[in-house]
Amino acid sequence: MKKLVISVVLVSLLAACASEKPKETVSTPKADEPVAAAPVAETPAAVAAPEVAETAAPAAVAEIDQLNDSSSILSKRSTYYPFDVSAVQETDKPLVQAHAKYLSEHPERNVRLEGNCDERGSNEYNLALGQRRADGVKKMLILGGTKASQIKSVSYGEEKPKATGHNEDSWKQNRRTDIVY
Repeated sequence: MKKLVISVVLVSLLAACASEKPKETVSTPKADEPVAAAPVAETPAAVAAPEVAETAAPAAVAEIDQLNDSSSILSKRSTYYPFDVSAVQETDKPLVQAHAKYLSEHPERNVRLEGNCDERGSNEYNLALGQRRADGVKKMLILGGTKASQIKSVSYGEEKPKATGHNEDSWKQNRRTDIVY
């Protein structure tokens, strides 16, 4: 925003300087004064428009930075589950909805949903549960406006634990779906 304000001020100053000089040089031959004043007035306006357009481009970059802004909900990228549950929990629904909104506004972005489980249960069961968890988030993203072509879902079962302990605190961290851009 500061860059936009500074750019507008600089453009105004340049326009003011440019409009004063032609008046001084044109003031000697008074018959040409109206002819010279009209092109000078158009030139600063033509110069100002591209500079304003250039300052609008960084605003789009700021939107992409929301993903890395620690104060933004978009910086959170994991949903968590109770034992043997694949439905997205009420506490995580705003997170998934925020990502759905972001993805619908940025159709060039893609995500991979990685379903994970704790170490309890067989490998086959955990792979299936991880896939149901990832697919549940995928369904919510699509309902929120994300195109299905922007989403890939995969299950890692118990293969990619976030915590390596063998207790409930570690297992809570491992029962998750990660949203990876």
